[in-house]
Amino acid sequence: MRNSGILLPVASLPSRYGIGCFDRCAYEFVDKLARAGQSYWQILPMGPTGYGDSPYQSFSTFAGNPYFISLDDLVKKGYLQTQECEEAAEGTDARRVRYGVLYEKRFALLRKAFGRSGIESDAGFNAFVQKNSEWLPDYALFMAVKDSKNGKSYLEWEEDIRLRKPEAMVSYKNKWMDDVYFYEFLQYEFSCQWKALKAYANKKGVKIIGDIPIYVALDSADTWAHPELFQFDKDGQPIGVAGCPPDAFSETGQLWGNPLYNWKIHKENGYDWWISRIRNCYEWYDMVRIDHFRGFDEYYAIPYGHKTAEHGEWEPGPGMDLFTALQEELGELPIIAEDLGFLTDSVRKLLKDSGFPGMKVLQFAFDSREDSDYLPYHYDRNSVVYTGTHDNATTFSCWDEMAKEDKAVAVRYMNCGRFASKKKLTWNLICLAMGSVSDLCVIPMQDYLCLPNTARTNTPSTIGDNWQWRMDQDAFSDSLCEKIRKMTKLYGRVGMLNGEN
Repeated sequence: MRNSGILLPVASLPSRYGIGCFDRCAYEFVDKLARAGQSYWQILPMGPTGYGDSPYQSFSTFAGNPYFISLDDLVKKGYLQTQECEEAAEGTDARRVRYGVLYEKRFALLRKAFGRSGIESDAGFNAFVQKNSEWLPDYALFMAVKDSKNGKSYLEWEEDIRLRKPEAMVSYKNKWMDDVYFYEFLQYEFSCQWKALKAYANKKGVKIIGDIPIYVALDSADTWAHPELFQFDKDGQPIGVAGCPPDAFSETGQLWGNPLYNWKIHKENGYDWWISRIRNCYEWYDMVRIDHFRGFDEYYAIPYGHKTAEHGEWEPGPGMDLFTALQEELGELPIIAEDLGFLTDSVRKLLKDSGFPGMKVLQFAFDSREDSDYLPYHYDRNSVVYTGTHDNATTFSCWDEMAKEDKAVAVRYMNCGRFASKKKLTWNLICLAMGSVSDLCVIPMQDYLCLPNTARTNTPSTIGDNWQWRMDQDAFSDSLCEKIRKMTKLYGRVGMLNGEN
């Protein structure tokens, strides 16, 4: 069935108090998606963000971001007062996420809520802790110890707790028990609020597309709790880290720094950790986009400590063996494979064997030098088409960045005239995506709003100005909803619950 959706990070919602969250604005956005005939809301990873504020570098692949907890909901429960929330939001911005302000003030506010909650005796809370015993105690203790050491990476902790020696684990847990409960409380509130929002969206005919990185962060509860699953030496230090080799875009390659998996151990364990990870995803999402799909075929390993990615080597990944194990345990998996960039024949075979739809990005389609695989006449139905992704320029600004010859190809392909405005070009590209044969079309919210690069979500390989954009309160207007709905109907993408009888 042909469907469409909108890409908007949770953090970009126009909520009160400095960052998008699971409050009234989220429910209103779902309502507008339904009115606009959209069947999907795609978001970015929802884990607790670490250094650099990237959702792709999280302290846990299982935990949720405490910033997304609705403070209004905590006020309704009597845990907080509105005035306290407003005071903690001083210095935030309605149009940009100020992570520094949130880091300084939000956790102190959430600790007040925890202190007033009496949550330790709550039956729902205790059932949640028991249900998530595979990961929650480790994550909560990890964060409690990290706080006690002023945020220092666990790789720099004292050896006894860094290597999780039994006596140290008991000692630290006893010493920081209240903090452990605090972090478990945050995860309980996150889970309750998110599941209520997801249920509301599903009832409205809107499904959620989640996003997970292939790798976990080096400084994370995942690596601390399960070092045997990663390429670490006997002292718990990384042997190799992830990245990409040098290419036309980067002379020294990309050094991501994520720890690499020990796929031999994962296979011996029946891929239990991956099964738990993906099972958790499908409690949160209806469909999952997996970043860097190529890494399952083969991954680029860079010796730990190197300053660039120039001297890595390609190593074999688990291939279909992993996905077969996942499907045998969890059944059919609604997965989108992020297959962008240079692809080898073996990656293409893995994608075909998996049956997962790949991604088509129209901003990559117009190359005056050669025919592009991203031109719509190359698509098959089992694909997801985008104008751009969270890593791209907004489509409105991409026309300024595009080479003159490539832009001329785009203008001819869309038959819109070489003097067309950037707004018209943007809407023409959206129409091109909507009219393609791809079963699913996802458009970033910034493109529907025809916003320039000041609204860009992320510029890869840069630090300091990413993940901050927030949508204006009235931007997703009734007239825009109607315009999107008419176009969605025209191209046969209105979902069953959002369609017209």
